[in-house]
Amino acid sequence: MTTDTPARLLQLLSLLQTPREWPGGELSDRLGVSRRTVRRDIDRLRELGYPVQATKGSDGGYRLVAGKAMPPLVLDDEEAVAIAVGLRAGAGHAVEGVEEASVRALAKLEQVLPSRLRHRVATLQAATTPLTSGDGASIAPETLTVMASTVAGRERLRFAYRAKDGTPSRRLTEPYRLVSTGRRWYLVAYDLDREDWRTFRVDRVAEPFATGARFTPRELPTGDAAEFLRQSMYRRQETYEFDVTFAAPAAFVATRLPPWLGVPEPVDDHSCRLRSSAGDAVEWLAVRLATVECEFTVREPAELVRCVRELGARLTRGGGGGGGESGVAEGGAGR
Repeated sequence: MTTDTPARLLQLLSLLQTPREWPGGELSDRLGVSRRTVRRDIDRLRELGYPVQATKGSDGGYRLVAGKAMPPLVLDDEEAVAIAVGLRAGAGHAVEGVEEASVRALAKLEQVLPSRLRHRVATLQAATTPLTSGDGASIAPETLTVMASTVAGRERLRFAYRAKDGTPSRRLTEPYRLVSTGRRWYLVAYDLDREDWRTFRVDRVAEPFATGARFTPRELPTGDAAEFLRQSMYRRQETYEFDVTFAAPAAFVATRLPPWLGVPEPVDDHSCRLRSSAGDAVEWLAVRLATVECEFTVREPAELVRCVRELGARLTRGGGGGGGESGVAEGGAGR
């Protein structure tokens, strides 16, 4: 019999959060109390904001339903581990759709996990290798959770940073937002030493440290962190022009390439031409062109021509020299 009322309420809440209806008699047996006590405990949960619905009948039943607000969840050990592992996997690889809210949730959950469960989560994470898309670098979830905590707590953040050319530095910042682009995570923050706003690639961050010093958030120039990142990336981007012809109708090619790469122009009913610019690595663009599922010819730039030829040769060797792997090997050579 559970005589401690708070403990009994938590046990009752844990049962009700299972998506099913619980007869009053079964709850009474599970908790070791009378049905009257169960009814009183249900009333206490309602007073705390948990929307418990009762059904009429010989035995009566209770179930937790959707309410106007999200009440605290009660998780058992297995559920807590499962959620933490899932959040860590998403945070460690910038999966499209997994945004800052997921990282904040992970930070909250890991803060209250008992040490025994933290060890289980770390063990599971170390023993699994997720298959992710894109070329985003892997990030330690702890790095993201420290950053998310300082963003939420308006706390200054210190970290080591490695620039694109490998130059190391130490940064003291007022973190504003974490932004996921789908392939990578970025931190938008005010750099106190440089007295200006900056964006930092999180996979280049090391030793993040919450200083404990609070700050009043400054006004971001663009008002939106995602827009600030977009403008920052555009200013730094080294773009190049490319020219590709496809042995397929323009409508067919357009459905197999992202819109931001440009719109193919018809040459005739059976071919089209795409002239545009890109800022991604030419290796990435070569692979992207190969997914169009038709023969194509790269006219420029020379670096992309060379990359496509090398990719076609590798595909041919990988297929045992059959020569029918894709349009890259046959149609990828520049002229």
